[in-house]
Amino acid sequence: MPRRKLVKRRELAPDSKHSSPLVTKFVNCLMQQGKKSVAESVFYGSLDIIEKRTGQSGLQVFKQAISNVKPVLEVRPRRVGGATYQVPMEVRHERRTALAIRWLLSNARGRNEHSMKECLASEFIAASKNEGGAIKKKEDTHRMAEANKAFAHYRW
Repeated sequence: MPRRKLVKRRELAPDSKHSSPLVTKFVNCLMQQGKKSVAESVFYGSLDIIEKRTGQSGLQVFKQAISNVKPVLEVRPRRVGGATYQVPMEVRHERRTALAIRWLLSNARGRNEHSMKECLASEFIAASKNEGGAIKKKEDTHRMAEANKAFAHYRW
């Protein structure tokens, strides 16, 4: 948190194929060691696999998966008088998207399939049907927030 002035959010340039900033954000998070062209080929390859498996638009399945995984509530630690409480709070819009992308990628990387394209495609399809590891992570987060609802009055 800066002390002097607010930090301006930089807008991401939309990707060249689908002209979507969400795709650019996902590709940037998928990228490792600065290899953006490799990340793009993996992402677009996974969209092609989705189209072959489901017959639906790959981009549509991807957007549905992201929207299904976005959490509404999360718990944040709050220290009150020597005790630390897990206080349930609403998640900001930018953080929702970032968490959804992070959870989808971590669960795709944990899958046991032949290539990363297939892992991503399987995770997107599962998340669009409200199944899979990323959805389980979202439900766990919501369950934790529900369990700690008694501490909601400590919200700041």
